[in-house]
Amino acid sequence: MQIIRWMLWSWCSGIFWFSGTGVAKAEPPKVVNPSTSATEATSVPRPRFEVERIADILYRADSQADPERHRLDLYRPIGAKDFPVLFFVHGGSWRSGNKNLYAKLGENFAKFGVGAVIINYRLSPKVQHPAHIEDVAKAFAWVYTNIAKYGGRKDQIFVSGHSAGGHLVGLLATDESYLKAEKLTLDVLRGVIALSGVFQISPRVPIFHAAFGRDEQVCRQASPITHVRDKHPPFLLMYADRDFPTLDRMAEDFCQELKKHSVEAVSRVIKDRNHYTIIINMVADERDPCIQATLEFISKRATLPKPSTESK
Repeated sequence: MQIIRWMLWSWCSGIFWFSGTGVAKAEPPKVVNPSTSATEATSVPRPRFEVERIADILYRADSQADPERHRLDLYRPIGAKDFPVLFFVHGGSWRSGNKNLYAKLGENFAKFGVGAVIINYRLSPKVQHPAHIEDVAKAFAWVYTNIAKYGGRKDQIFVSGHSAGGHLVGLLATDESYLKAEKLTLDVLRGVIALSGVFQISPRVPIFHAAFGRDEQVCRQASPITHVRDKHPPFLLMYADRDFPTLDRMAEDFCQELKKHSVEAVSRVIKDRNHYTIIINMVADERDPCIQATLEFISKRATLPKPSTESK
């Protein structure tokens, strides 16, 4: 499977994370058999749609646009009208990753009536912060402006991401300046689902240097937890029980900070997962607890369409 090969490459290349006493190396990815894994969510029978993929849509078309990184893929449930949308941002330490690895993820949501948008964005070291988040905001603005043409509801867009992608959607939903640059506000975000996200950027951690540099103020402003106020959308924060060091604490600290400001937020530990398998299994299996938890989160805040008799 392509995503597994990419994550194995990432691990072998040396992905390091800061712990309380120094740096710790993550364990290699181990694919969990979904049928035998202990999970915290039960797969709920849901209506199914056929799925259409519309690939490589250019969301930035000016003379400075990157012909590969400024593109997105749209997965829509065939025959559905006014469907909610999941906007997904891939991980890869802000240095690697590609939307094409997540095609099955887009299909997994679209088959249940949730349109999915999976984006590319520019990567380090070619660019540094804030280029990544500016791309995410621009891609979101394209979706907000255009999704109705494809049958989706612009007032029911949820943002989600894994690892670096979790950081980027967290920053999008807390520092309103990036949406304001696209003439939007935080009100356009229906909810946020972050998996193994990074919510505090430290200039002392080497893995952050390529993307954020070493300036303390830059890193602080790039940290979602810095910007928590009292007007953010609801958050679902999921992380693995064997995740990278500090990511569990980051998620819990971020969750508590959101709650302190009366923002609806919940954290959840996913059993029998590490930093890689939390997303690998989500891509591979529609019964995965992260899929089910995301669908539950969306269905409480949006209306999922039902297939017509002809589309069953």
